[in-house]
Amino acid sequence: MCSSDLILMLDTRFPRIIGDIGNANTFHTHVRYRTVRNITKGPITEKNIEKELLFPFLEAAKSLEAEGCKAITTSCSFLAGYQQRLADAVHIPVFTSTLLLVPMLRAMLNRHSTIGIFTENPQVLNEEYFLQAGWSSKDIPVAVTGMQADSPFSNLFIGDHVEEDLGTLKECVEELTLRHMREHPDTGAIVLECTNLAPFTGLIQKLAGVPVFGLNQLLEYIESCINPPEYC
Repeated sequence: MCSSDLILMLDTRFPRIIGDIGNANTFHTHVRYRTVRNITKGPITEKNIEKELLFPFLEAAKSLEAEGCKAITTSCSFLAGYQQRLADAVHIPVFTSTLLLVPMLRAMLNRHSTIGIFTENPQVLNEEYFLQAGWSSKDIPVAVTGMQADSPFSNLFIGDHVEEDLGTLKECVEELTLRHMREHPDTGAIVLECTNLAPFTGLIQKLAGVPVFGLNQLLEYIESCINPPEYC
């Protein structure tokens, strides 16, 4: 039986360092993995949304619920484009992306603050993803910042090029964070839409000086809700 969180993984081969959602040593709680194979890689589009991407994940979610899983998440936040359809397919919590946290952060922060959203591909992340997560950028001020075009970070995590080292990746994250804070000094919190940024959460927080919210933290919070401690 699958009594804890289940992480649906894309069929990729890049390294899963500690802090990455694909590395079980990242978490203080028990997680299980299920790889969804033979799917199209890359951003969600109208051309691949049904047969090549959505259906395999729908079937996997239903199967995992039948096995007894209590909650499901994914290794790629661009699956937020499927959030409502995946949630409607089962009767357990499904959380595809940290974008689900944005309305909560809006209520927590000064109304004059902006919520930063860090992503690898800012050209793809648009209003449709926000709407699937239950909110609109027309109502909540957000600032989306992504990696520079052809950055080593994107080449590693999107192109599956494994020759880049950790120091290079940190330099990319530092550049991203400092650029964002320079352009959006009113940022009150940062949401890591891209799960590959999670290993660098501490670095981002130190550079930005604001709270950083990632899918790893959301997973452990939900785990504490579906398997709560016994206080008495």
